[in-house]
Amino acid sequence: QVRLVESGGGLVQAGGSLRLSCAASGRTFSNYAMGWFRQAHGKEREFVAASSRNGGITYYADSVLGRFTISRDNARNTGYLQMNSLKPDDTAVYYCAARQDYSERYYPTSEAYNYWGQGTQVTVSS
Repeated sequence: QVRLVESGGGLVQAGGSLRLSCAASGRTFSNYAMGWFRQAHGKEREFVAASSRNGGITYYADSVLGRFTISRDNARNTGYLQMNSLKPDDTAVYYCAARQDYSERYYPTSEAYNYWGQGTQVTVSS
């Protein structure tokens, strides 16, 4: 069992940066692979980035590759999503997700995760 709480969202101009945090509590975070997803208003949730349980493997959606970086600090039970060169199309509610894992794997689909945070709003103005 793990509880996830996102923070760090807000309003930023196009070209700016934000760093989202995902604070985890409960079981040892190092036993959970994690992912970031986003959902724009009126649209379906889409994959953003994923990390294996120790951060050794990362994977990104083509739309954010080269601009976003997923990372984690298991000693602090916290995951991060650094977002640079933000675009208006990045505007969405961003969700942190986790799934228990015992190997260095990544999961790029929402169906793979069974723990979710409440989300944090990111708005990018043009």
